[in-house]
Amino acid sequence: MARQLGRAGVKVVLAARDPRKGEGAAAKLRSEGLDAQFLKVDVTDKKDHAAASAFLQENFGRLDILINNAGISAEPLGAGKVSTTTEDTIRRTFDTNFFAPVALTQALLPLLRKSEGGRIVNMSSILGSQTLQADPKSGIYDFKSLAYDASKTALNSFTIHLAHELRDTKIKVNSAHPGWVKTDMGTDAAPMEIPEGAKTGVDLALVGDDGPTGGFFHLGKTLPW
Repeated sequence: MARQLGRAGVKVVLAARDPRKGEGAAAKLRSEGLDAQFLKVDVTDKKDHAAASAFLQENFGRLDILINNAGISAEPLGAGKVSTTTEDTIRRTFDTNFFAPVALTQALLPLLRKSEGGRIVNMSSILGSQTLQADPKSGIYDFKSLAYDASKTALNSFTIHLAHELRDTKIKVNSAHPGWVKTDMGTDAAPMEIPEGAKTGVDLALVGDDGPTGGFFHLGKTLPW
């Protein structure tokens, strides 16, 4: 997503917990002629939220696009039974997948309000669709992980509520399902390559003023909540 946004002319601030990996990624993008810099952010650390806000205010005075992309699975995807999922697994998953993006967005919302048309993209998952999870005919019906799925459902609810709060502003808030992508989490068994998986998030980040808000999308198609 950082590469595709950079190619679209966006000044990218790439956040990561690991400074070595984060700066390495930003340096690679700069070597391709893109405007990219690294900012150390652990999304579960509110001190990093405050530092990110201060950095953006000092260097740009506003924030145009926020992509809440950090996510973990503390259980094997598709194997998180209710009867065996521990409280610790649920709490660790929600800390990163739900509580962190809510808190970070709250910290950066004043800067987004200064944008001529702010965009917030919450990287969700089709596994958070209650409609599809409850449908025996759905392709994901038998693929359930309590902690991960519930955290993405909660993130989708955050999208709906924030979009409603900001409905009279130019800020648009949407959830994106990237697809099953060849990442560390998705594994090599996934059918989608990373650039294709990035497309939905990038499209929502660059959506025009006449575009949607408060929706859940994958490659231009609306997904059921």
